[in-house]
Amino acid sequence: MAHDPLPCAAPAERNKGPILEVLRAVLPAKGSVLEIASGTGQHVVHFAAALGGLLWLPSDPDPERREIIAARIAAAALPNVAPPLALDVHEPWPLQAPVTAIVCINMIHIAPTTATAALLEGARRWLDPEGARVLYLYGPFRERGVHTAPSNEAFDASLRERNPAWGVRDLDAVSAQAAALGFERTRLTAMPANNRSVVYTLGAGARAG
Repeated sequence: MAHDPLPCAAPAERNKGPILEVLRAVLPAKGSVLEIASGTGQHVVHFAAALGGLLWLPSDPDPERREIIAARIAAAALPNVAPPLALDVHEPWPLQAPVTAIVCINMIHIAPTTATAALLEGARRWLDPEGARVLYLYGPFRERGVHTAPSNEAFDASLRERNPAWGVRDLDAVSAQAAALGFERTRLTAMPANNRSVVYTLGAGARAG
């Protein structure tokens, strides 16, 4: 395989395959998928190449990361990936139309708790009532109030040392927030490195906020 000259995140390279297998099972064959916090763009390019019937909308609040994402998309020459959006979940989302699904990987623990609430509120507003209405989260979580592994506990401590507003979130608390907005947790999958894939589906009766 040719060397990739663009910045790469090692965790993204390791987990893109396992995540894709879950997405294959939960995403429809056609529609549009917004990725929140696309980072280096490794995930969106990998997913778009494998799931060609979907239009992928990467996004990131960081302009330097958006440049990397755009360069990676150009290098991959994929027709089903849009230019990266300047999207901060706390601000109005710059979308032109509702989306079929939303994917958010390794974001909510490296952000304040307000980001989780903003993500859920934005998803409720922008998921298409005529689509699958899937919200996919990936990352480490506490379950029933405890860490799933010593490594996650150490990671949580390191996050909070860097920024007291960051930290590994409790899955029950996130699911309760989601349920209050009309989301049902429809799938929970154990992933490599003690991470979890969490799939929420927005109920047909939920209205945009």
